[in-house]
Amino acid sequence: MAPLAGTAAARGSGPVSQDGADGPAAPGIEARGLTKSYRGVVAIDGVSFSLPPGSKTALLGANGSGKSTLLATLSTLVSPTEGSAAIGGEDVADAPPALRRQVGFMGHLPMLYEELTPAENLRFFARLYDVEDGGERARELLRAVGLWARRDEPTSVLSRGMHQRLALARAVLHRPRVLLLDEPETGLDSDGLELLERLALRRRGVTVLCATHRVERIGSWATGRLVLDRGRVVEDDATPAGKRGSAHAGAAGGAG
Repeated sequence: MAPLAGTAAARGSGPVSQDGADGPAAPGIEARGLTKSYRGVVAIDGVSFSLPPGSKTALLGANGSGKSTLLATLSTLVSPTEGSAAIGGEDVADAPPALRRQVGFMGHLPMLYEELTPAENLRFFARLYDVEDGGERARELLRAVGLWARRDEPTSVLSRGMHQRLALARAVLHRPRVLLLDEPETGLDSDGLELLERLALRRRGVTVLCATHRVERIGSWATGRLVLDRGRVVEDDATPAGKRGSAHAGAAGGAG
């Protein structure tokens, strides 16, 4: 099953359209009692939340807290042991192709074809996602992420940071309405981080859930955060229910 799959442009790159700004509303993301176990070891444990359409949520937690498993489950890279997830009200396990094309995924591993060139990688994924202007879109993004000069070289010879820039281009190639990002800043320099924010994290009209260790940067893009600890949500100011719970807890604490 295929996965539901900086503030300034890199030097020398052309303008990139703000995809999603004028289209239909971005779908929300919902988890209902999501649990995933690997050989008896629980990675995520009864995770539930409902992220509003268009929200930008930072997913935080220590290594091993379940962030990667949660994102992989939401993107259908792995199936849950229990529970379900929905995007735009539709269960991701039974998602039609039209819904899958609304979702982009980017991990700390680039998930690219090393024997293909950057241009060939983007053209391949454009065909996979039925991007009508795939060739033009690939050229636009190669310039935007600073890889135009390397477009015809094997991807295998690119640096770690260049791999991640190409993975970013692949994630937004099909103009998704939802972005699931797993530590996408891995390997990126300061210019790359600003590029990530411009092309993905701060895109208008897109719902974003991003696992990150760069807590110092989330204030520039996040509208809320979810914190995982040992597979469970322990802090939530990203959802209406979580915000109500935080407010009630604060009021109770103040009353004492």
